[in-house]
Amino acid sequence: MTNLKETLSNIAKAIVDSPEEVVVSETVEGKKVNLVLSVAEDDMGMVIGKHGKIAKAIRTVMRAAANADGMDVNVEIR
Repeated sequence: MTNLKETLSNIAKAIVDSPEEVVVSETVEGKKVNLVLSVAEDDMGMVIGKHGKIAKAIRTVMRAAANADGMDVNVEIR
């Protein structure tokens, strides 16, 4: 089983300038996983990307990882 929280954390840490400020919180309700990604204010643009392309790519990768385990995931970026 894929650790979705750790996967999201690793992706975010690879993108940002301040990886020590990356925090991922997780809530699980049955087969639905809600992940909230928090990064430093200065790194927010890197995680979102132009027109939200990076954020969309992150969500796509996380959905694929969750789908492999029969889960549904929602990623919120704060």
